[in-house]
Amino acid sequence: MTLLLLIRHGENDYVKTGKMAGRIPGVHLNEKGQKQAQALGDALKDVPIKAIYSSPLERAMETASPIAESHKLTIMQEPDLMDTNIGKWQGKSWKLLALRKEWKIVQNAPSRFRFPDGESFPECQLRIVNVLERVIQKHNKPQDIVAVVFHADPIKLAVAHFLGMSLDHFQRLGCDTGSLTMIAAGESGAFLPKLNQRPPFDFFPGNQKKK
Repeated sequence: MTLLLLIRHGENDYVKTGKMAGRIPGVHLNEKGQKQAQALGDALKDVPIKAIYSSPLERAMETASPIAESHKLTIMQEPDLMDTNIGKWQGKSWKLLALRKEWKIVQNAPSRFRFPDGESFPECQLRIVNVLERVIQKHNKPQDIVAVVFHADPIKLAVAHFLGMSLDHFQRLGCDTGSLTMIAAGESGAFLPKLNQRPPFDFFPGNQKKK
């Protein structure tokens, strides 16, 4: 059974502009985001991670870097881990978009929505799940642990898939910046040991070091 560590990138300043970043290049971690990335690297340094995959967007790669460095691993960039393709909504104001009639569909029935000149949520979910299934097939030895660094909605869509949740409920899940969600997946199914946790955390609660 493969243990997937689904990690959301750290904080960036673009979100403070009140606009949707989507796939805009050049969005880097801010000071807090850099600290979040380092905290993840420190918290996971003793975890036997076999490989690390990342969205090629800068904020994800910068979050993956401390983890890769502590394990002497090369980050494998995976284009299909990119954030949702929000098309014409990229760079637009959240407040203005929330006034559109389509916003209710995004929030209440996302399975029925397609971003203008972008992708639908089902397409995004399938894209992400296909990547994760390839990772599971490649790293399928007992206790293989793999870190995957990418974005909030894609992480929540992946969790919904592995838990058998309706896609229309994926927005009910939490995924903060610099957080870790753990999925254990194998031929017999999948389960969720951790959701939306920030370090410090007990990685293996049953194997805590004695004081």
